[in-house]
Amino acid sequence: MKKNTWKKLMSLALGAMMMLSLLTGCGSKTEDSAPADSTPAEETPAEETPAEPAAAASLLEKVKTSGKLVVGTEAQYAPYEFKDLNANFAGCDMWLAQQIADHLGVELEVVDMSFDGIIPAVKSGQVDLGIAAFTKTPERAEEIDFSDLYEKSAQLLIVKAGNADLYSTKESLAGQKVGAQKGTIQSQLIQTALPDSELFELEKYPALALEVQNGNIAGLVVDQAVGESLIATSNGGLEVSNFAFTSEEASFGKAVVAAKGSEDLLAEVNTVINQVVNDGSYLKAYDEAVELAASMGL
Repeated sequence: MKKNTWKKLMSLALGAMMMLSLLTGCGSKTEDSAPADSTPAEETPAEETPAEPAAAASLLEKVKTSGKLVVGTEAQYAPYEFKDLNANFAGCDMWLAQQIADHLGVELEVVDMSFDGIIPAVKSGQVDLGIAAFTKTPERAEEIDFSDLYEKSAQLLIVKAGNADLYSTKESLAGQKVGAQKGTIQSQLIQTALPDSELFELEKYPALALEVQNGNIAGLVVDQAVGESLIATSNGGLEVSNFAFTSEEASFGKAVVAAKGSEDLLAEVNTVINQVVNDGSYLKAYDEAVELAASMGL
């Protein structure tokens, strides 16, 4: 073998040995930089079966758990709901609300709001019940549930003093503005029983009464008790028209309203209603509310 060839073979062998040494050294450094964790690896837990969702509490359970019954009303409708001289809620409807709360063994919380906002508040759960002289109608029954009736009231047309005979027929009211509180059954009554009249709505009955006294509208339609109260506080400015709705047009009864699916709570409400109607205590509360409202000039 030639001398040059031998030198080349020796050089290749030395190079291979150096490469092997470098690779071995690199491997050792990697192990040192990442020491093995002495903690045993956690076992992957077996996939758990999702728990069944808990059934939603009923409205009655919610009321009893919270310890309070929240009632929505519109406190400017004496003698049903109003505020006394100490700004406390008063009226026969508020008396009924207290009887229901006492029956359930919870506190009563009353929320004062616009009348046409009560049903939406009931549906959304903002309040548990609506008690505000609600008339039971098929249209409303599509949105909410009703309790048994606790009171029936005739509907009056209230006019400016001296106009009792002037506005005594549907023909005489044709083309005239007739007022009602916004969102009430009285608004619907005007549209169905007085289709040739123009419906005029405001949020509050005192404002409507003022419109009648000022001659801006022919009259307003309202529950008998409320109408009589408006007349009593008008200083002779209002009177009952000689016009009368038929029983088919205005055979209304008042009930408590609750959200759909509140049968358990309404069953308790009906227990109270049947008791206070049958023993005459609601009528007594009604008479006392009329007297209180009159003493306050409402």
